[in-house]
Amino acid sequence: MSDFDFDLFVIGGGSGGVRASRVAAAHGAKVAVAEEFRVGGTCVIRGCVPKKLLVYGAHFAEDLADARCFGWDVPECAFDWVRLRDNVLAEVTRIEGAYTSTLDNHKVQIFRQRAEVSGPNAVRLADGTQVTAARILIATGARPQIPGCPGHEHGITSNEVFHLPAIPKRVLIAGAGYIANEFAGIFHEFGAHVTLINRSDQILRGYDEQIRDRLLQISMTKGINFRFNASFRGIEKLENGQLRVSMTNHDDIDVDCVLFATGRVPNTEGLGLESAGVELDEAGAVKVDDDNRSTCPSIYAVGDVTNRVQLTPIAIREGQAFADTVYGNKPTRVDYSCIPSAVFSHPPLAGVGMTEGQARNRLGSIKVYTSDFRPMKNVLAKRNERALYKMICDAASGRIVGIHMIGPDAPEILQVAAVAIKAGLTKDQFDQTVAIHPTMAEELVLLR
Repeated sequence: MSDFDFDLFVIGGGSGGVRASRVAAAHGAKVAVAEEFRVGGTCVIRGCVPKKLLVYGAHFAEDLADARCFGWDVPECAFDWVRLRDNVLAEVTRIEGAYTSTLDNHKVQIFRQRAEVSGPNAVRLADGTQVTAARILIATGARPQIPGCPGHEHGITSNEVFHLPAIPKRVLIAGAGYIANEFAGIFHEFGAHVTLINRSDQILRGYDEQIRDRLLQISMTKGINFRFNASFRGIEKLENGQLRVSMTNHDDIDVDCVLFATGRVPNTEGLGLESAGVELDEAGAVKVDDDNRSTCPSIYAVGDVTNRVQLTPIAIREGQAFADTVYGNKPTRVDYSCIPSAVFSHPPLAGVGMTEGQARNRLGSIKVYTSDFRPMKNVLAKRNERALYKMICDAASGRIVGIHMIGPDAPEILQVAAVAIKAGLTKDQFDQTVAIHPTMAEELVLLR
């Protein structure tokens, strides 16, 4: 008999926490999860899942317009935000139920309340209940960072955007990362006038420069405004309900909504981690080793709360690796090299491996192949928007070290390309592959 109430107590019911709980329970552990909000975490409840559904909804604006060029007599269509919003929220509730059922089916006990660490093997629930566990897993994720400017309370974050009563006529988005650019595209397609401000003069830092410049060019052509080298001075709410935003290096602007998309902060405040000797880094993230163990031997952490790579698939892999290592007698570590990623902007972009700049710095001699083309659908639709595919190779071996692209369905195409990069395939092997014609993806095997 164990001296503890549970073998594993997981704080946080998001992607990483749910995967770790399910797998650990399948390995025979007695597991409990505490979740103070809703099971599913950021990705399912207020992140990538509902956001992707909004992206789908936004694409219909262009698709309906393009359909006329393909012979469809499409009348002028009105967009109903409330209907889409409520349908998306209903889908979120359905998925949350599926996550909950998965835990129930594996006999994982769910505490729907906040939990805090009160010792190396102890957890205190919000109702005062004390619970003990042989191991504790911190999987509390991260939250949107809010600038500390005067009037910041008048803005919203990606948490609240899914519950807006109506689409604002004028939106100011602060930030230049994937969340900012994705919502810029969404709001624009829904008819809002969008302005994006950023402290630097770049968008999507970390992505290939040529690809992100193409997105900037297309976004500006669509009518999205960018204000670079701008920091908040303050946000004032006017008598008519509008928000007046003042910023450095630019004139004031009046808008109906300010959306903060300026990064995310690990959720470690008030968790009581200091009571167990768990060390945090300068960003407030839990310090962990390669096996997800913190500086307290009985406490582990996975996902965004560790601030290693803030991606849902990484959190899931970390949760799986933790459970397999600790409870499945299957030592596993996550490989953080060559992680593919995507931005569901309008149009979307995706990349895997080294950018051109990174490859030149690390390898010296490289070969870069590009295809800059107008997708067939855009030609007939009289849309001038061009796609750009880019392949980066080690000049000595021909091994492909990076693929980056922007254009329709780029993330779907890149997922398969990422397998090839991970496998170390060469440009010659791509060249030997027969193209599927006519497709956009065939450009990857026709690069010259």
